[in-house]
Amino acid sequence: MSNHCDCHCDHDHEAQHGHNHINRYEEAFALFDLHLHDENVTTAVRRLIDEKSAQYRTDEVKRQLLAAIELTTLRVTDSQESVLAFTERVNRFADAHPDLPHFATLCVYPNFARIVSESLEVEGVEVACVSGGFPSSQTFIEVKTTETALAVHDGATEIDMVLNVGAFLSGDYETCADEIEEIKAAARECPLKVILETGALQTAVNIKKASILSIYAGADFIKTSTGKIEPAATPEAALVMCQTIKEYYEKTGTRIGFKAAGGISTVDDAIAYYTIVREVLGEEWIKQGLFRIGTSRLANLLVSDILGEETKAF
Repeated sequence: MSNHCDCHCDHDHEAQHGHNHINRYEEAFALFDLHLHDENVTTAVRRLIDEKSAQYRTDEVKRQLLAAIELTTLRVTDSQESVLAFTERVNRFADAHPDLPHFATLCVYPNFARIVSESLEVEGVEVACVSGGFPSSQTFIEVKTTETALAVHDGATEIDMVLNVGAFLSGDYETCADEIEEIKAAARECPLKVILETGALQTAVNIKKASILSIYAGADFIKTSTGKIEPAATPEAALVMCQTIKEYYEKTGTRIGFKAAGGISTVDDAIAYYTIVREVLGEEWIKQGLFRIGTSRLANLLVSDILGEETKAF
């Protein structure tokens, strides 16, 4: 694994002497608490939301949520014309409401990076592209890295990739980590978000292991899901991921971001995820832009709630 690794194992010695490479991943896993039970995670996250979320139903928090949104269009019907119109709606909204926070990013397929980067006029909004064979991650690594490099060349400033879930569930951690490292290199200086596809991982232990693997391989953010399979984002997955990020921060002093995506369509949903991040990780994650929400539906509802009148700007 790459730059984040602190598992203190001799990687060069392993490579030279043919030792089982899986040992280094198991050593990394051993640094974390993997004594998780799905029922306990469900109980804990429900209690957390029930006890803490009410205090975050404020106008200030809703504005913070607006600033955390990655406004997304990832449809089979997307076109140059529709993505241009999507971007121009964001420009017009920012002009009409200069008192509201701008979105964190616009998230599109990589072939639309250029049109978004050239037409987006709102300062501070990033151009995120899904890459690496999204949403299944089932293609050649050469295709994944080339797609990433092309997206960055065309103006992408952030990259969202999907963990090779099939390899992970087969125990092939080497392939998973190598792919993250290679896509990270192709992304150059752009922050890399690794999508775990938590619905396919199924268990809390798998979600935690995938989080650890992704972070140690170079992820700047870990993200719940593509939104293309069910279940998508869940509070249970979010809790496990945020707890992993916290443990990693306590060990290294490095903050890793968290992105919830997939099926987040109500203000209450957004506040639930905000509650988890704020209570587990703290306010600094919010202030530093390390909490994101990927959505195509929430923005209108959140803006309507803040303005006190229905809007369909997006």
